[in-house]
Amino acid sequence: MSERFGTTNERTLKLRFHTQTAGVSLTVQQPLNNIVRVAIQALAGVLGGTQSLHTDAYDEALALPTDRAALIALRTQQIIAEETGVANTIDPLGGSYFIEALTEKMEEGALDYFRKIDAMGGMVAAIEKGFPQREIQDSAYQYQKAVERGEQVIVGVNKYAMTDEPAEVPTLVIDESVRTHQIERLEQTRTTRDSGAVANALEKLKLAAHNEENTMPATIETVRAYATLGEICSALRDVYGVYEEPAF
Repeated sequence: MSERFGTTNERTLKLRFHTQTAGVSLTVQQPLNNIVRVAIQALAGVLGGTQSLHTDAYDEALALPTDRAALIALRTQQIIAEETGVANTIDPLGGSYFIEALTEKMEEGALDYFRKIDAMGGMVAAIEKGFPQREIQDSAYQYQKAVERGEQVIVGVNKYAMTDEPAEVPTLVIDESVRTHQIERLEQTRTTRDSGAVANALEKLKLAAHNEENTMPATIETVRAYATLGEICSALRDVYGVYEEPAF
């Protein structure tokens, strides 16, 4: 931050980051294996110094998490925090040659991407050229090929698979009454809110967007007036249009 952007504010020099375990690594096959995957990933995040952590539930490859699965995800964090002792030492892996070497490799890879993006004219220009989209697609393609060739092992999927899968894991089923209830709440809000205040706030939001101003204050005002998310998006859509990702 200091070298690239010249900041002198100490707060902007602090690396604060949130960690979420890799939902993409969760498998439908033998889903209880996901508990182990999440625990290892969460521990890695804590060892890396994360300030905030989200642990995926083991059944999220199947549906929204059940209460039981969500509780196990919570207990995973609590066991790491209370039983392992890893949170008692600042940077417990500091000085490890292997970790430092991986960190340097990751840093150089990130800086290489920054250089490529800067050469394209910045991130917006890179997106318009489809660069990050292609990189993500290619990475996913190469990963899937490695899985299918058996080079990337996924336990229970392409190695140690079982012909007779264990009993089905119970999944969360959302009752249709929730949808009905939410529609009723929405209609009640629209009936009782000040329609004039909503319309005025939405117009202010459009004006801010049109003038290329910071839209956050105007957005907050629309929310306080009880404008719906759909109405806010529609107001911005009137100014910005709808983004269509270029095909390459």
